[in-house]
Amino acid sequence: MSDLLVAARAAARAASTLLRDARPDRVKSKSNPRDLVTEWDVKSEELIRRVLEEHAPGVPVVGEEGGGDATSDLHWLVDPIDGTVNFAHGLPLWCVSIAAARGNDVLAGVVVAPLLDWWFEASAGGGARDANGPLAVSRVDRLDQALLGTGFPYDMTGENNLDRWSHLMRTAGSCRRLGSAAIDLCLVAKGALDGHWENRLQAWDLAAGVLMIREAGGIVTNMTGGSFDLAVGEVLASNGAIHNGLIAELARA
Repeated sequence: MSDLLVAARAAARAASTLLRDARPDRVKSKSNPRDLVTEWDVKSEELIRRVLEEHAPGVPVVGEEGGGDATSDLHWLVDPIDGTVNFAHGLPLWCVSIAAARGNDVLAGVVVAPLLDWWFEASAGGGARDANGPLAVSRVDRLDQALLGTGFPYDMTGENNLDRWSHLMRTAGSCRRLGSAAIDLCLVAKGALDGHWENRLQAWDLAAGVLMIREAGGIVTNMTGGSFDLAVGEVLASNGAIHNGLIAELARA
């Protein structure tokens, strides 16, 4: 576990250095006009793959830009820039997310937001921390006082989360959409957000942040309270105290 965390740290530091002063020159669409990719997403992932291979030879990488085989027993899940739309517009709410997973179990993870000087890391059974020390979820126990995070899919046809957003904006204390699921999940672990819900995500969006929350004392399930599955891409995460209330309100929505 410690070797995996060392490897993730090294790759995250390298990507952070690469991206800190980066300015995108070429912004393209992927699945639709809202789903953006820049040359720096690709450069970041290529660098992360090289550093991970140096530190953990033979462990395959599954990345947002380069793909990979997630069926391997042990593998890396890499989002080279989570929050590319923010990055492309010069908004500093974006991050690099790197996690080691075995099946549905996340073993180690690092999330770094270079322009915010935010660093989060965790290992299974070893706790979660940022630059200031150990992370712990909040103690807010009333949904009407809770601050929640969420996100929306690039493709707004079909299930688009707008009904849930509208309902929880009326029933929770307040809701935020920051544009990076990995950052949101780390903020739940830190206690700055009390919960987060979202679906239509990928494993690389979720893995590191989910580990942070669990190691910080929070709860992670699907949106009906069932078992969380990385491959499904649906998450309900909270400090635990508001979890049942969130499940109930999401069902009403």
